[in-house]
Amino acid sequence: MSQDDLWYLVGLLAADGCLSGDGRHIDITAKERSFLESLKQRCGIPQKIAQKKNGRGQIAHRIQIGSVSFYRFLLDIGMMPNKSKRIGELRVPDDSFHHFLRGIIDGDGSIRRWIHPSNGGEQWSLRITGASRPFMSWLMRATRCLMGALGKLHEETNGASVKYILKFGKIAAQRLLSICYREGDVSLERKELYARRCIQSERGWRRSKTVLDRSTLFA
Repeated sequence: MSQDDLWYLVGLLAADGCLSGDGRHIDITAKERSFLESLKQRCGIPQKIAQKKNGRGQIAHRIQIGSVSFYRFLLDIGMMPNKSKRIGELRVPDDSFHHFLRGIIDGDGSIRRWIHPSNGGEQWSLRITGASRPFMSWLMRATRCLMGALGKLHEETNGASVKYILKFGKIAAQRLLSICYREGDVSLERKELYARRCIQSERGWRRSKTVLDRSTLFA
């Protein structure tokens, strides 16, 4: 497995994966079987793809990776069982962060398009949703410092449930997606298609406060 594919897989697991409590097994679940087949091939995962149903009877697909060494690696970089509300900053190399972020977007991201009601312009946004404020705050800082895109973190409460949404407007989304989704990289096809459409959309504003010049990165 290449380092690029490894850190993509880590991002996908941080978003959509599950570490069992036995110190060995890691689950990845997806709607598209073809995506898991591609992931198996790219990452050299030997385990078979199985079918599963959720509480509403909807069918999805999963791979259960069985590897003590990979499990320990994930623990070493900050992952954990029952991570959804507890996960924090992960030890991801700066030069691999965009691959990690592509995994996060493919797992917990939403790329949205709409038409502005007054000027008729094509609008886009990128949203990443999570249940852990420390993790989402770290993503917000990292995307600013490493990729020059400024997002805003929002909190939504529904009864006892709280979720955090990191939102990027059109120009910041174009910056992030153009770095993350490049030809030849492993990705979820439907997310990549939306990413390409967003990147190719006419920019509109020539300047934006939501992206930083390279000279200001790490400031």
